[in-house]
Amino acid sequence: MPASNWKKILKQIKHKPAKMHRFLKHNRPKERTTGKARRRCERTDQFGGHIKQYGINMCRQAFREIAEEIGFKKYH
Repeated sequence: MPASNWKKILKQIKHKPAKMHRFLKHNRPKERTTGKARRRCERTDQFGGHIKQYGINMCRQAFREIAEEIGFKKYH
């Protein structure tokens, strides 16, 4: 179940505590310990092309957009 659907369902059942507890007990997404889905881009929430060096934690597309603003220079 995608995260967006999971959050929509929580909004719908938040006023029914028993249903919400049962839903969370059985359907909460597991915390990832390994694999591609463990890290997400902070700006775009994409999984692929992730740059984690220097604590950047974003995908390569988002990094290219703001690289010069955060002090990186492009050398030819």
